[in-house]
Amino acid sequence: MDNIEAFNNHLPVKIRFGEGRALTLPTELAELGATKVFLMVDEGIEKFNPAAKACIDNLIATAGLTVTTFEKPAGEPTIEMVDNATAALSASGATALVALGGGSVIDTAKAARLCSQLGITFREFQEKKPAYPNPTVALIAMPTSAGTGSEVSGGSVISDPEAGRKAGIANGLLRAQVAIVDPVLTYSMPPSMTANTGIDALAQAIAGIIAKCSTPIGDAIGYEAIRMMTPAIVAAFKDSNDKAARAGMAAGSMMAGLTMNISDCTAEHSLGQAIGGLKHAPHGLTIGLVLVETLTREAKVVPAKMERVADAMGVPDDGSKDGSRAVKAVRKILADLQFPVLGSLGFVESDIDNLANIALEDFFITQAPTPWSKAEVVEAFMSALNLKERVA
Repeated sequence: MDNIEAFNNHLPVKIRFGEGRALTLPTELAELGATKVFLMVDEGIEKFNPAAKACIDNLIATAGLTVTTFEKPAGEPTIEMVDNATAALSASGATALVALGGGSVIDTAKAARLCSQLGITFREFQEKKPAYPNPTVALIAMPTSAGTGSEVSGGSVISDPEAGRKAGIANGLLRAQVAIVDPVLTYSMPPSMTANTGIDALAQAIAGIIAKCSTPIGDAIGYEAIRMMTPAIVAAFKDSNDKAARAGMAAGSMMAGLTMNISDCTAEHSLGQAIGGLKHAPHGLTIGLVLVETLTREAKVVPAKMERVADAMGVPDDGSKDGSRAVKAVRKILADLQFPVLGSLGFVESDIDNLANIALEDFFITQAPTPWSKAEVVEAFMSALNLKERVA
């Protein structure tokens, strides 16, 4: 029996989960006493997401509310997007911000709310000693994807295209006050997005368990998230209208977000963000490109934890006891999802040294169960680069 080390836990996000919960948004706003609402959405969301359109129509039709709509352009959130959203939010005079969209919309909303309250641009925030005041504008997060868990986390990742880097900020005061998680909002995700966001969620659940700062509470939520998502991710990929699969991914990804926020992410996010910073590729895609390779290394240093991950995934015990069951299970999921490989983004061997240096400068790799050497990072990237196709 291992001794339980001291830990803290405080995640004050009100969660409303279930089919049809999106239509209860006016009720949540009434409880917050909001009459002026700033609605941030993915650009063109009403054209491709019927459930989101119904939610927006219901909100606008609610008596006593003034709604200002801001459409975030497609793609990963950038400094320019945050600054544009900040200016629009400040001009609206809203007392509640509703972020309806993927993780990039929710991340943009967190950063814009912060900068609006401080009266500065995002780059100005980066240049000063970080300040995170108690928010004066309530945030309601409504994810339309099942991936980052941003609706319950205190993190926001913003890209700086000029520098070729992603800047992550994190603080408990960035969290939403309310998370409305309605699986129906995710039905419109195409297969590729389902795969990308789903792999990100699965990676976060595993990372939160193996991170050096893991806790019993985070582990318990993480293992259950893994159990729920393992069968659901491929099922949702194959059939976008599979209710059980979409619910499993919506709940599982939200719980993975909790696990990650109680604990942290690890090397897979550092390597993935290095890729994303240079190629501006979708966040979940970049994580999946290096997930097997990073977990292969972690299985060598925390085999017992990876064995429990394999148990949560429902993988039969093969007597190996070295964590390889979990790695093999993740490899099969990626193959079933027809996931791309690193070389598909145009990387060549001469890029690896730079990628490794960027990854080693990232915070998340410092939360790995044991420190990564540059040689290990290079080995992981090279292994991913040498992979020509996904096989189980």
